[in-house]
Amino acid sequence: MIDILNRLVDEIEEHLGDEPDIDALAARMGTTGYHARRMFSSLAGMPVSEYVRRRRMTIAASDVIGDEDLLSIAVRYGYGSTEAFGRAFRAVHGASHGDVRRRGGPLRSQPQLRFRLTVEGSSPMHARIVERDAFRLIGHATRVPLIHEGVNPHIQQHIASLPAAEHERLKQLSGAEPAGLLQVTADVDPDYTEGSELTYLHGVAVDASAATPDDLDGIDVDAGAWAVFRTSGEYPSSLQSAWAATATEWFPSNPWRLRPGPSIVAVLERSPDFRTATCELWMPIERS
Repeated sequence: MIDILNRLVDEIEEHLGDEPDIDALAARMGTTGYHARRMFSSLAGMPVSEYVRRRRMTIAASDVIGDEDLLSIAVRYGYGSTEAFGRAFRAVHGASHGDVRRRGGPLRSQPQLRFRLTVEGSSPMHARIVERDAFRLIGHATRVPLIHEGVNPHIQQHIASLPAAEHERLKQLSGAEPAGLLQVTADVDPDYTEGSELTYLHGVAVDASAATPDDLDGIDVDAGAWAVFRTSGEYPSSLQSAWAATATEWFPSNPWRLRPGPSIVAVLERSPDFRTATCELWMPIERS
């Protein structure tokens, strides 16, 4: 995976004026665009799209300082107008291209990324592989922004809006693994961009043939393999750390990759104030 990401960076560098076709690039390298985007975002700390924009504007800055007309520069880097180019330029450098042309700065450079494998893994990750038939997730769904660290207040508000009796009702409806009340994220932005919207469902798993009550939302889940990671400790930080470690440690060391599908968190045990918890993180995978 490390080699694939570095080759992806090289391809991006050679075609900064084009919109990179991540799916096609990943397919040529023997993986999927979905997996490549998720691994890139997790390891680089930014989506592929943001990295491309930063690199374009870093290289474009040297052209802006020269005498070439701005429209020609904008077109070279994939923008149809000087206005669109100017917005991207300011977002990266914090100054307009006009200011930079007159004063030579300020400039913020994005170095070319290079992924390296470091020796980690002194603490083993508790994981198991589960093959599951198709099943269905049912419960109460809403759209919320993606937040990488800390408690998501939008999810908290959604759960708090449900009466206690509804939680008990959902538990009674649980009829398939993973058992119990579940925290489900689906329709996640492929680049895993913070602030992008996703579907959050508070619910349970049932057999694929089970009927969904009219007042509940449903998500159909395809048959396939799942990597199940157990975490224990402060909540949600221990869970979020384990989520990040799947990209930095587990996937580079195992012959699996992410496949499209929802991610599921099952809370097995929790303290009364929910400051600590033991959870299982279910991630849909396929052989790489």
